[in-house]
Amino acid sequence: MAKLKENHKLRIVGVVSDGLEAIQKAGELQPDLILLDIGLPKVNGIVAARRIRDVAPNSKILFLSQTLDLNVAQGALCEGGHGFLVKSDAERELFAAIGDVMQGKRFLSRRLASPALAGDVVSEGASHLDGEAIASPTISMSANRDVGRCHEVNFYSDDSLFLDMSTRFLSAALSAGDAAVFIGTATHRTTLLETLHAEGPDTQTATGQGRYIGLNAAEFISDFIANDMPDTGSFLKVVDDLIVGARKGVEGEHLRVAVCSECAHILWAQGKADAAIRLEELWNQIATTYNVSILCGYSPESLRCEEDSYTFRRICEEHSAVQSL
Repeated sequence: MAKLKENHKLRIVGVVSDGLEAIQKAGELQPDLILLDIGLPKVNGIVAARRIRDVAPNSKILFLSQTLDLNVAQGALCEGGHGFLVKSDAERELFAAIGDVMQGKRFLSRRLASPALAGDVVSEGASHLDGEAIASPTISMSANRDVGRCHEVNFYSDDSLFLDMSTRFLSAALSAGDAAVFIGTATHRTTLLETLHAEGPDTQTATGQGRYIGLNAAEFISDFIANDMPDTGSFLKVVDDLIVGARKGVEGEHLRVAVCSECAHILWAQGKADAAIRLEELWNQIATTYNVSILCGYSPESLRCEEDSYTFRRICEEHSAVQSL
C-alpha cells in the first residue's frame, strides 16, 4: 500500500499476497489507489475488484496483467477498473497510469489502446494525484485472444441430467471445430463418450482427430493436490499441458477449449470444502485468462447445502452462471 506525499512520491501503505487479502485490506485502509494483479491466488483480481467496489467504493483500481488480450482488458475495466496496465510496459507507463487514474481518467496501455476503450471514466469526485495505494504482487499466466469468461456450474439431481448437459456442452464445442475435455469418473466418461459417438459423424470425426480428451478425475486431482489443497503452480502447469494437448487436434490459432469437470465436486464429496472452493477459484482464473469455457458439475447428494450454506455460496460466486437441474 502506498501514499503520495507532497512531492508526488508514492508512500506504500500495504502489500498483499492474494485476492482475499486485497479485499480485506482495501476495506480496512480505504486507499485512494489499488494496484491489482489479475492473476492472484485464492480470488483472482477481477473477482476481487467486484468485492472491493463494495468495501472501498472510493478506491481507484489499476489492473496489471501480462496479457495483451483486449477482451480481458475490457472485462477488467467493466468490473470497476479505472486502468489496465500491461506488466511489460510498466517501467515506462506506470506513473502515467497512476496519474490518469487518480485524475478520474481511464488508462489503457498504448499497445491495447482503441477507440472502444479510450476516454474518461465517469466517476464522482475524481481524485487529485495525492493519495494512498494498495499494491498486489504478481503471478504470470499465459493468455490467448478471444477470451470471454465462461465458467458455469450445474447442480444436478440425477446423473442422466448432468450427462445430458455435459454432452450438449462438449458436443457444441466439437461441432464448432473446437477441442473438448471431460474430467470425471470412469462411469461418466464411458457413458459420455458413447453418447458423443451416437451424436453423429461430426463428433465421431472429432474424437478420431483427438479433439476430445477424457481424463480420470481422481488421477487429474492427484497431480496438483498437496496437503489436501490444490497447489497453484502445479495446477497451472497441469492445465497448461492439458490445453496444449487438446489444441493439437485443432486447426487454427485461437479456437476455444471446452472443459467439463467433476473435480471440485469430488473434493467436496470427500469433505474437503476449502479445497473445492480453492479449485473453483483456480478454474475461474483459467476461464478469465485462457480461451477456455468451463462447466462444473455437482450432485446435491454431496452438497448438503443447508448444512454448508457458506461453501455453497462461495462455489456459486466463482461461476459466471449457476444452473440447477
